[in-house]
Amino acid sequence: MTGTFDPAAYDAVVYDLDGTLVHLAVDWNAVAADVIDVYAEHAVKPPGSDLWELLGAADEYGLAEAVEEAIAAHEREGARRSTRLPLADLLEGPSESESPSESESPSESGRESGTEGPPVAVCSLNCEAACRIALETHDLASGVDAVVGRDTVSTWKPDPEPLLAAIDALGVDPARTVFIGDSERDAITAERAGVPFISAHDARGE
Repeated sequence: MTGTFDPAAYDAVVYDLDGTLVHLAVDWNAVAADVIDVYAEHAVKPPGSDLWELLGAADEYGLAEAVEEAIAAHEREGARRSTRLPLADLLEGPSESESPSESESPSESGRESGTEGPPVAVCSLNCEAACRIALETHDLASGVDAVVGRDTVSTWKPDPEPLLAAIDALGVDPARTVFIGDSERDAITAERAGVPFISAHDARGE
């Protein structure tokens, strides 16, 4: 059950991925350790132990590509072994999706015409490939119109750019869109973007 949240009350819905629609099978401590190893391999002292701090500093040391791939490799595998969460029931659509047209941007997917409800996007701190793998793994891709991951645009949450990019891909008004996520980072992102926010916990009616 998904509680009393009604997607039809909005012109569009944007969901976070990990912790909201699915749970990625990722050991984030192991990811951070692998990223620290990347720094060590390049004889660079890590600026800290926090994963996102390490990612944010990587470009300064010329390590952005290597660090991004170290994180993304874990995320892609974690997406394949991910667990579906109850809110994902709201994304169920046709079993097969249409292929994107040549005019669509790389972040757009092929949700079939006739799918009920407002347009849907995913905006995640995980890499775009992991998002797509998770959606395909749980037969959710046909219910999603756009995907914006950490590497889709030049910034990541809590910067508002990724959320606004997802909304722009749907062609709707941010003020008439709702963002659903499970973290304080998601709430801050929505506030900065001027987008209504509902926690995944509240959307589930818990």
